[in-house]
Formats: sequence, structure tokens, C-alpha cells
Amino acid sequence: MFNTLRFATFASLITLGGFASSASAAELKVVASFSIIADFAKNVGGDRVEISTLVGPDGDAHVYEPRPADAASLEGADVVLVNGLQFEGFMSRLIEASGTKASVVEVTKGIEPLKNAEEEHGHEAEEKAEAGHDHEKEAHDHGHEGHHHHGEFDPHAWQSIHNAEIYAKNIADAFCQADKAGCATYTANSEAYVAKLGKLETEVKAAIESIPTEKRTVITSHDAFGYFEHEYGLKFIAPEGISTEAEASAADVAKLIDQVKHDKASAIFLENITNPRVIEQISKETGIKIGGTLYSDALSKNDGPASTYIDMFRYNVNTLKAAILGS
Repeated sequence: MFNTLRFATFASLITLGGFASSASAAELKVVASFSIIADFAKNVGGDRVEISTLVGPDGDAHVYEPRPADAASLEGADVVLVNGLQFEGFMSRLIEASGTKASVVEVTKGIEPLKNAEEEHGHEAEEKAEAGHDHEKEAHDHGHEGHHHHGEFDPHAWQSIHNAEIYAKNIADAFCQADKAGCATYTANSEAYVAKLGKLETEVKAAIESIPTEKRTVITSHDAFGYFEHEYGLKFIAPEGISTEAEASAADVAKLIDQVKHDKASAIFLENITNPRVIEQISKETGIKIGGTLYSDALSKNDGPASTYIDMFRYNVNTLKAAILGS
């Protein structure tokens, strides 16, 4: 009875309103692994896509544990957008569990990834340990079962605006493959968004250029800003590595404090996804005032200062500049 009534109502709406334009309804169901990629997808897809985000605002993808609802989202998706470069440690298990038939797209395809220095140092240490301490290595491996470790490359590629342009183009290509009728729209949207990113990059370079070279060393919670450093010339040092999964040891913190004093860091910053305890300790022991919170691996909520990628980048740069220059 209810189904019949619902069908009749739907049919009458079509009769009264005419056939709706296919472009007015969401054509593609898209799942984005985390909030920054979701924002790229919104800018490229516009009204033709319906986007679900797994790791939302202020969420930490390094330690995220998927929910049953996430598997259901993937199962019903047409396109799944992931960063790749082993950023989302949970993703391969989730994709397998969901049984999704969706196209899974790594949006970092075509960038020039930076080497993960943390991983290189880790391999060197492991090789030394292997030379006569196989039993210790076995215990080490056993103790790390189930934990996610980043691979050869730093996955935080979105911290370069040039790379963000590549993300947008890759997303447009993915949407074109899945929805050929909307390809012209996706291409136009991507080009318009890339133009906005170009203007943002001009702003960012001018802001960093205004900071004296000797003041361009800062401290953050984890190594999320390697691409920013490489692209714009601001040096970042951090107590935690590429991932937030392993907390810095007391020895790591002590070593960093010595480095901070030697390098004369200009400012220290919290991150929106990390525990502030270690940064607060470093601030206390070095006398460097905390200059604010940076958005590294996630956007803010809609009512926050970094609810889009462009807002995030602009807010981070303004926060860095204000703290370093004391304005």
C-alpha cells in the first residue's frame, strides 16, 4: 500500500514538473577518504556529485578506525577517492570488507613525492639490528603487528598548492571516466578551481617572502609540512614523524629541545589533529610561546577558520606569519 502510494506520488511529480534535467540531480556517489580530498571533490563535482567523507573535520586519518557505516558507503559508491602514498592505513581493509565495485582513485598520481626521511632512518636502524639480533627483530616485528607505517614517501602532498592542482585534475579525470555526460562540467569546474589555487599560491609566496630568512624555522606536532617546506622555504621541525600513530619518546623530545635551541626556532604551533601535550612541554622548556593552531591533515568544521582547502592554506600562512613576526 505504502509503496504504491509512494510510486503514484513520484509519478505525479514528474507529470506536473516535467522531466528533470539529469544535471540537476547528483549523478555520482563519491566517497572521499578525508576532508581535504572531499573539498577538492566538491569543487570539481559541483551539483553532479554526492559526497560522503570517511575521516571528517579535525579527524586524524593516521589512527582512524573504520565503522560499519563506512563499508556501506563504499559499497554504494561509484567512485572512491584516496590520497595514496600509504596515507590511509585503514583503506585497503575497508575496501576489501565492503566488496565495493567502485573505481578507487589515488589522487596523488603524477605528483613528485618527497622521500620519507623517517622511513629511511628506520630501515638503517633495522639493518644494523639484523646483524646479530634476529631474535630482537622478531620481538620488534611482533610488537608492531597491526600498526600502520608510512612507506618510502611522505604522503602529505596537499601541503603544496601545485600538488593540489594535480589532485583536482585527477579528480576531474576520475569523474569524467565514471560520468561521461558530465565531463565538460567537471573539466570546467577543475579549471576554474585551479585558477583560484594559482592566485592562492601567489599570496602564499608573497607572505613567506616577507618573513626574514633567519626567522623561517618553526615547530609543529608532526612531520606534515614537508611539501610546504620544500615549496615555500619555511623549515618545520617536529617531535613526531610522518604519522601521529607513535607518540614521541622522552628522548625524542629532549633531542628536539636541543635542536630548537640550536636552530633558534621562531615559533611553535599546535595542530588540529594532535594531542597538545608534547608541544606544550616544548614551549615551556624552551620559552617559545605557542603561536596558534595549524590545520595539517584535516579541515575545520564549517564554523571554523579552515573549512575549505583554500581557507585552510590561507589561515595557516597568516597564523605562521603573525606568530613569527609578532604581529
